[in-house]
Amino acid sequence: MGDAHNFNSTILREYDIRGIVGETLLEADAVAIGRGFGTLLRRRLHKSQPEVAVGFDGRTSSPVIEAALIRGLNASGVSVRRIGLGPTPMLYFAAHVLDVDGGLMVTGSHNPSEYNGVKMVFDGHSFFGEDIQELGRLGSAGDFETGEGSISEESVFDRYLDRLFQDYRAGAELTVAWDPGNGAAGEVVKTLTSRLPGRHILINADIDGGFPNHHPDPTVEKNLAQLKDVVAAESADLGVAFDGDGDRIGVVDSQGRVLWGDQLMVLYGRDVLSRLPGASIIADVKASQALFDEIARAGGDPVMWKTGHSLIKTKMAELNAPLAGEMSGHIFFADQYYGYDDAVYAAIRLLSILGESSETLADMRDGLPQLINTPELRFDCPEERKFAVIEEVRERLASIDGINVHDTDGVRVVSDDGWWLLRASNTQSVLVARCESSDEEGLARLKEMLAGQLEKSGMEMPAID
Repeated sequence: MGDAHNFNSTILREYDIRGIVGETLLEADAVAIGRGFGTLLRRRLHKSQPEVAVGFDGRTSSPVIEAALIRGLNASGVSVRRIGLGPTPMLYFAAHVLDVDGGLMVTGSHNPSEYNGVKMVFDGHSFFGEDIQELGRLGSAGDFETGEGSISEESVFDRYLDRLFQDYRAGAELTVAWDPGNGAAGEVVKTLTSRLPGRHILINADIDGGFPNHHPDPTVEKNLAQLKDVVAAESADLGVAFDGDGDRIGVVDSQGRVLWGDQLMVLYGRDVLSRLPGASIIADVKASQALFDEIARAGGDPVMWKTGHSLIKTKMAELNAPLAGEMSGHIFFADQYYGYDDAVYAAIRLLSILGESSETLADMRDGLPQLINTPELRFDCPEERKFAVIEEVRERLASIDGINVHDTDGVRVVSDDGWWLLRASNTQSVLVARCESSDEEGLARLKEMLAGQLEKSGMEMPAID
């Protein structure tokens, strides 16, 4: 037992812990997270002194949060191996290859610089949902194990780089522009590209927690403007960008056109299915119908699943799927790799595909079905209403003919015009919507149907730029 600690309720998220440093996330919170996580390790694994790996990203607050987290882990009787500064996938790698019982990564992911948080791996599995809420309950009760853990330093940087190279298939040499966004993958990308054949142009590769050049989120197209300029100026074959902690990828072709997560998944899926015919390939409910159709055409079993990296990883393990991905740029390879989302590894796999192909990335993009869709629409909805709205819409849709409704995660409504999606975010007080059709008229009808359903539940359709 120990001193009780109450967390700010906004920081215990579905997939991780995240808050504004000095406001909703304090040093004392990091200590309590360490104590709670260590307590669960000791109780669930029945070990007197478990060991974990701990890493941190490039934010200015990360060293302080990391030190506090380790104090908490040690106080609960857990020993720590510090792997140092790097991307989140390097911590996932450490959790796999070191003889440890878990891993904790201090990272604010793709959030603005004032944020920070913790992503966790527990005994080889994602630590999310109820597990994270349990940390809150242990804190409130002060129900912590006590002990004395040790601290050691163990760099896995070189081993991680070697592992990234292991699955690189050398082919035609490419000109590649890289933008780590001043995030935690910067040193990894510098070292990697110095060893890769071809010509590599790096921007924003110095790790800087202030993110001086642009926000480190490659799923927002304006954050790729600098990369597009470099691709054009250098006549590059492609450009690759990463988010703040290196687990999400963004890609542009030689013409500066973005390939979104679901489009990349078609390319990865075809490659994986050439070796593993009939395999299950998983994508989240926000993905284009073109992805599911193309995976089926390539001889795979397309599976639509819930959005959320922990949920996707869990489903992958259940189905023994070699590949999964999300619109948000999380790509998960269990084919030849460990099943977690590693954007630098995803880049290596993409370069391998392109190096072996007679087609350019632009050719491949041109060959994909040309559908038109809205961006992801996010709009505020009170926490206590967001799931209720989805339920109301689902009930009304049951009486409408000529549509199919998938309710894996919210409602995805399929008609002759295409499809629209409405789901509740697991991490924020928002609803998320998206529509896709083969032509503008069909898209207009889908948007009209979505707007009508929202209106009946007292919500307003968000403006579409």
